Formats: sequence, structure tokens, C-alpha cells
Amino acid sequence: MRKTYIFSTLFLFVVSLALVAGNGCKGKSGQKINQRIENEFEFKEKLSQYGFFKGELRKLIPEEGVVSYELSTPLFTDYAVKKRFIVLPKGTAMKYTANGGLDFPDSTIIVKNFAYINTEHRNVMIETRLLAKDPKDKKWKVMNYLWNAEQTDAIKHISGAKVPIALLDNNNNKLLTNYQVPNTNDCKRCHIKNDVLTPIGPKARNLNFTVAGQGKNQLQQWAAEGILKGLPPINEVKQLPNWADARHFTLEQRARAYLDVNCSHCHTKGGDAYNTGLFLEYEQTNPDHLGIKKAPVSAGGGAGGLDYDIIPGNAAQSILLYRMNSAEPGVAMPELARTVVHKEGVKLIRDWINSMKKSSL
Repeated sequence: MRKTYIFSTLFLFVVSLALVAGNGCKGKSGQKINQRIENEFEFKEKLSQYGFFKGELRKLIPEEGVVSYELSTPLFTDYAVKKRFIVLPKGTAMKYTANGGLDFPDSTIIVKNFAYINTEHRNVMIETRLLAKDPKDKKWKVMNYLWNAEQTDAIKHISGAKVPIALLDNNNNKLLTNYQVPNTNDCKRCHIKNDVLTPIGPKARNLNFTVAGQGKNQLQQWAAEGILKGLPPINEVKQLPNWADARHFTLEQRARAYLDVNCSHCHTKGGDAYNTGLFLEYEQTNPDHLGIKKAPVSAGGGAGGLDYDIIPGNAAQSILLYRMNSAEPGVAMPELARTVVHKEGVKLIRDWINSMKKSSL
């Protein structure tokens, strides 16, 4: 009798476990609840499945709650036209941190879309990149989506791709290139600092400006809408200069801002290029870290036979400019995110280096 009771109890326990594993527990509404699955973020197969945009997907018209944003100085990617959005969970807000950063709530998704202008002066979508803050482990995760030829949707694409395109640069010059859609590991290389994957562009200092046509500072607008908490008086928030705005910022300010956005995510302590000793953050003041009369550490053939990263007053003999002015693999810097030379950026850095006094620093 005792053996039968034990067997029956054990049998019922096993059956109960099987039912829970197969169906999940049900709440009052009858909806299945599985805490492990509910708290783990999973990337969808198609961009359209997220519901970020309404109407024709390629037009990127944001749904309510999808916040568009712009950067004072954006990273260069083959003259790509970029549209950026932040998707916050309903009822949540970003928080301004003491060090001038932004703390995003769990389940935030940052959306970055890339298009190019073709020879018919039409925008053609190439890729969309997502950064998602997984609520399960509080870590950011990345995924790329490659747009189809019909321009109707973008499909999850992990392995990267090379897309032959004919584009127009800022002066309507035709350029032929194989645009490189990065694989997820490439994305991680740029976004990882101290072994932690983090957003690059949306920092408070790079959002602290008035977007053309909006009439109000971007950060102040978000604070007024309740999606940004803890914003101090705007004059206490650092501002990254617009590299293209020679009217309001000096040549040095613009050059340093350009290097910060395009290079410092790797060239910083804890970044992918930490071993080079070349640190290009906007706040950096150490001449050696900035490359002033500094010999390269790991450039190899990429140095072009030149001796120093930056020679004040002599851009033509500076490794920094030499690598920026190349699209050759193994030489070009940044080595990811571009396949053509950014002529305007090269001119800016050339002018900056040549403006330095040869005896300075």
C-alpha cells in the first residue's frame, strides 16, 4: 500500500512538471506565462515584425513611441544617409548620469538605418542595425538586417555581406564600391569597451544641440516629454562640436570631434585598439596619446613607411592622415565601416595637422 502511494505521488509530480514545461503556467486571462522566456530578448527574423514604422517600411515613418534622434557629429560610412531611432518600453525613460552619459532602461532598442543616394538621386536602403538591451542580463546585444532588392523589408543577417553599389557623394560625384555590411562580430569590435558592449553615438554631449527645423534643444525636448530624467541645466551638459560647422567652432574643435566619433570607440582605454597607445577622445590632452610625434606601435605596413602618427605642421608625413586617406585593406583607418575615402574628413584633419606649430607640443 505504501509503495503504491509513493509511486502514484511520484507519477503525478512528473506529469505536472511535463504539463508546466509544455504549456507554461496560465494566468487569470488564460495567457501562458513563462518567466524565463518572457525575460529573454530574441531578435525577430524581419525588421517589419517589430512594428517600429508605419506605412511603407522603407520610408521609416516612426510609430508612436519610436523616438527619432540626430547626432551633432556622426560617424562616416561611405556617404550613407542614416536615420536613427530609440524605442523605449512604454512608461519608461532614459536617465542622465553624473558622467554625462545616458542610462537606457531594459528592453530599449536603438535602431540605425543606412541608405545611399544612387545615380538617380533616390535613397536606396542597405541595412538596419539594432542594439537591444536584454532585460535578462542587462547587456546590449546587436543584430544586422539586410534590405531586400524590392526594398520591402530587411532580413536578419548575421554573417555580413558585400553589396555592389553606385552612389553619389556630397558633391554629386559618382562612386562605385562594394559596401560592407558588417557581421555581428565586427559590430561588437567597435561597440565593446572593457569587454562590455555599449552604444557609441547616443551620448548626451553628441545629442546636446538643436536639430534643424525643430526649434528646441534635443535633450530639453526629451526632458519636456518625460522620456529623459535627471537632465541638469543645459549649460552644464557638455557639447560635442559639429565637425562641419566652421562658423561656431574652431578648426581644432571640429577636428577633435571628428576623431572622437570616428576613431575613439576603438582608440580609447578598454577599446579594440587599446594596445596602440593612440587615444583619440575629445577630452584627451596627453600629446603622446594624441599621436603627436608618437611612433606607431602596431601599424606594420599600414604606416606607409612613415615615422610618426602626427607631425605638427606636416600632414603629408603623418601616419594618421595617410591611413585616413586610403581605402586599401590593411592601411585604411577606420578599418571597419567604410570602403571609400571621406574627402571632407581628410581635408579637415589635414588642415588641422598643418595648422599646428612645428615647435608646439
